Amino acid sequence: MLIEPDLAQEVTQLALATGGVYSDVLCQRHTIMVVRFEDGKLDDVSTGLESGGGVRVIQGDLAAYAHTDILDAEHLRLAARTAADALRHAAEGPVLEAVPSRREPPDPVREPGEGTYGIHEVVDHLASCDEAARGLSGEIRQVTAIHMSVFEEGLLANSLGELRSSQCQRTRLVVQVVAGRDGVIQVGQEAPGALMGPEFYREHDPARVALVAGRRALTMLDARPSPAGKMAVVINSGTGGVLLHEACGHGLEVDHVHKGASIYEGKLGKIVAAPLVSASDNPTLPGLWGSYIFDDEGTPSGETVLIEEGILRSYLYDTHEAMKDGRASTGNGRRQSFRFPPVPRMSNTFIKAGDADPADIIASSAHGLYARKMGGGQVDPVTGEYVFSVSEGYLIERGRIGEPLRGAVLIGNGPRTLEVIDAVGNDLSFEEGTCGKEGQGVPVTTGGPTFRIAELTVGGTDV
Repeated sequence: MLIEPDLAQEVTQLALATGGVYSDVLCQRHTIMVVRFEDGKLDDVSTGLESGGGVRVIQGDLAAYAHTDILDAEHLRLAARTAADALRHAAEGPVLEAVPSRREPPDPVREPGEGTYGIHEVVDHLASCDEAARGLSGEIRQVTAIHMSVFEEGLLANSLGELRSSQCQRTRLVVQVVAGRDGVIQVGQEAPGALMGPEFYREHDPARVALVAGRRALTMLDARPSPAGKMAVVINSGTGGVLLHEACGHGLEVDHVHKGASIYEGKLGKIVAAPLVSASDNPTLPGLWGSYIFDDEGTPSGETVLIEEGILRSYLYDTHEAMKDGRASTGNGRRQSFRFPPVPRMSNTFIKAGDADPADIIASSAHGLYARKMGGGQVDPVTGEYVFSVSEGYLIERGRIGEPLRGAVLIGNGPRTLEVIDAVGNDLSFEEGTCGKEGQGVPVTTGGPTFRIAELTVGGTDV
């Protein structure tokens, strides 16, 4: 155990000294490894151990937070007193004060602890990515493969007397392949991740991951500029979840609702999507990148039905925001590490599977765009307006997938897009990512089956 339970409870009580009504302390230890392999050789190895604790205290709408990078009784008590004092002097909103760090820089090439990865094992996996991708074609110009893993130990206690402890390990492989021909450069990327340790590479063969990325880059070399205009858009299984996450999910994080910064404010129980659309946030799904047993406040995880047959059913809550509404947290209080306070965040967020055969969805589409792989995007949670790039797209003509297209951009409004989904497939799958909010990045999974948006504005370069 990272600290003794009696000390954890003592710290929560110290934090209440200036009138707080609720406090908690999170202690963590992370064993981290990042290995980068580029152009046939090992480029960088970064490993290390970090630990510390953070103390939060709440009074009404106000919250104060302090953290320490030294995990011992003296510094945790100091963090508790600092948080309590900050709350006493707070005028409005969260107040954060960091306890000075005395941490020494980690050894840059130390081996992770027992039960995690060895460096030589990881380098072999990354080398196989390079070999597989380069074997596809002489047009492959560059291959970059990155392994990222973290073994996390955590302990959380609160002023209600609850105590939680957990251990987990996450692994992600990012492979980026650059292909070139006659001055044209295209990039393909594949980046699976999971709540797994070394068994990750038994389920995600690194060479196969590299082949997917390499073939995507080569395919896009043959692509013509995307047409522009309004058309039907069919989004491939898995990749469409990012649209739900960005264009809808952030607006359902209740801190945005409480600030008047969400288009979904006041819409519980109302129609917000087509009847074919149901969506959930579920961190209990085994092995997924965004899964967890307890959130970063110690609340047990569970499924939250967000949209049920087109009707908005719930927002996503952490403890503090739930207190404002007189209800329990949904188990979505998350944070990047002990250095940050928790806020409402998504975990594994996805559109649920429907009944349609994906092949029939394509066959019944006379003309449009097939988005096999989505790229990055931007969204305004207040209005729901979004712009997303398509990293691998194809023309649909007379019910068939045709030539590849590049430069396609999806432009729309989140709620209106959900309202015009007219076909939902039975092939639910998931993709992994890192979600940023308030300067914090957390692992998330997005997902969905193949689905069709009846009409959407597509920006392109072939006008």
